[in-house]
Amino acid sequence: MSATIPDAPAGTTSRIWRGVIEEYRGRMPVTEATPVVTLREGGTPLIHSEVLSELTGCEVHLKFDGSNPTGSFKDRGMTMAISKAKEAGAEAVICASTGNTSASAAAYAAKASMTAGVIVPKGKIAMGKLAQALVHGAKVIQVEGNFDQALTICRELADQYPVELVNSVNPYRIDGQRSAAFEVVDQLGRAPDVHVMPVGNAGNITAYWSGYQEYHRDGLADSLPVMRGYQAAGSAPIVQGAVVDKPQTIATAIRIGNPASWDRAVAAARDSGGSIRAVTDRQILSAFRRVARAGVFAEMASAASVAGLLELHEAGELEPGQTVVCVLTGHGLKDPEWAISGAAEPMTIPADVRVAAEALELI
Repeated sequence: MSATIPDAPAGTTSRIWRGVIEEYRGRMPVTEATPVVTLREGGTPLIHSEVLSELTGCEVHLKFDGSNPTGSFKDRGMTMAISKAKEAGAEAVICASTGNTSASAAAYAAKASMTAGVIVPKGKIAMGKLAQALVHGAKVIQVEGNFDQALTICRELADQYPVELVNSVNPYRIDGQRSAAFEVVDQLGRAPDVHVMPVGNAGNITAYWSGYQEYHRDGLADSLPVMRGYQAAGSAPIVQGAVVDKPQTIATAIRIGNPASWDRAVAAARDSGGSIRAVTDRQILSAFRRVARAGVFAEMASAASVAGLLELHEAGELEPGQTVVCVLTGHGLKDPEWAISGAAEPMTIPADVRVAAEALELI
């Protein structure tokens, strides 16, 4: 059974989404004294995929968190992290990032009139994400190292100086991100049978599993999904069982060699009867193009979930008719390079309607 969402007032066609803290206030660690810092995140669409459903024999839905305010799922956790930092009197926040966290932290800190510091791996962040951090006024520092080294610096800064760390090691981030599981159940009217998602720093699979468990305990979902997480093969420390010092993948958002939520992610997969596996860059790129041709422009890392879905299907590990949710964690405009490089060059024609018709094969 699903949670009841209030009907729209008479004379209107919808009600205004208020952001994840207000929508799920009774489930969030806030009080009346908490200053809610929100950009109306959450409420993202659950899109039925006819193409993937027909291909797999399942009912496949895409949870498109790329439609959040800064274009990724990170906003769900950041509204909580920044709100609690503001409540505690913090004037500055800091994060390490491969891109999406920096964009989200910068935007929410700006909304809260706080200073944001961002430490990113030099040359390893997509331009669209870097632009977001810069335009929102964050102090951006590039380090000659990888994400894991950047996070170590941030941890030490938070320990030694008056600045709040807002990476997913901040428990309030997970509190906010679990709202996505609430939404999936509310939107479907039940929990899915299988939930597939990318795994980078591993906070999101941890958060989803926590959210599903909470709804199940409270009688708002009759069952729990099997959690299937997918890392990129060149950045798969959990799969390999060892830290990857130099992670490599085209899926920059999950290019992380030592996930902060490693143990909890393993527990989520194990306790749900699921797994954490790896897919190759080739599989990710193929899935990225397949999803785009079906009308959803997600960033490359998001496609790891769909690549994982296709692997499960090919291995015969999906039952016909199962309800499957694949999470698309970010918007494709974050990193359009691969979309452009894999597309045909736009043709140029004279300003003539007949030539245009011929080019479009209308005649």
